[in-house]
Amino acid sequence: MIIFEKVNKKFPDGTTALTNLSFEIGDGEFVFLVGPSGAGKTSILRLIIRELSPTSGQITVDEHALTKISGSKITQLRRKIGVVFQDLKLLADRSVFENVALSLWVLGKTKKEVDEQVAEKLALVGLSAKSDFFPAQLSGGELQRVAIARALAGDPKYLLADEPTGNVDDANAWKIVKILDKINKSGITVVMATHNTEIVDTLNKRVLRLEDGHIISDKKGKYH
Repeated sequence: MIIFEKVNKKFPDGTTALTNLSFEIGDGEFVFLVGPSGAGKTSILRLIIRELSPTSGQITVDEHALTKISGSKITQLRRKIGVVFQDLKLLADRSVFENVALSLWVLGKTKKEVDEQVAEKLALVGLSAKSDFFPAQLSGGELQRVAIARALAGDPKYLLADEPTGNVDDANAWKIVKILDKINKSGITVVMATHNTEIVDTLNKRVLRLEDGHIISDKKGKYH
């Protein structure tokens, strides 16, 4: 479970990103974070992975009180969380296989374990045939799916996706969302930041709508 309790985030330049935010995301939920640019969606995701710390308030992910953990416990927390970044962060000089395998090598997995995990994740996102390709050889939609496979490589409990359909056409956007829905149905909690009203309205999931760092609605169903 992810719990935000009266969370405020103010940056050193005086910008207020989030104001008095309180919500809970239960295990196994699929939640959309929606709202205009600057509403606070990415800040929420960065707080969950402890890339940012709140100015005040409390964030809890499972048993971790994020304002009180450091060092190795942050590493343990991040192993539970897969992230699809807005800028993807794929390594241009590594193949698709290597990009997905990287976190597994860091964890000290055996060659057999790595091969099996990478094959499984690439099959899930429909890219088994592109294992030896490099990022420059892939389309925008394929790059997004590699990023999803990489985020899933360590079998996380949570998957955070920051605008995963933002730079692809409609056909690829739906392909990506169907993969995320399938991942959620396997038991993984999915939190997706998006501007795509059509996808939000069609999937009928829980929607946290943000404006100027405030939650202005929290309900199942439509974007608005």
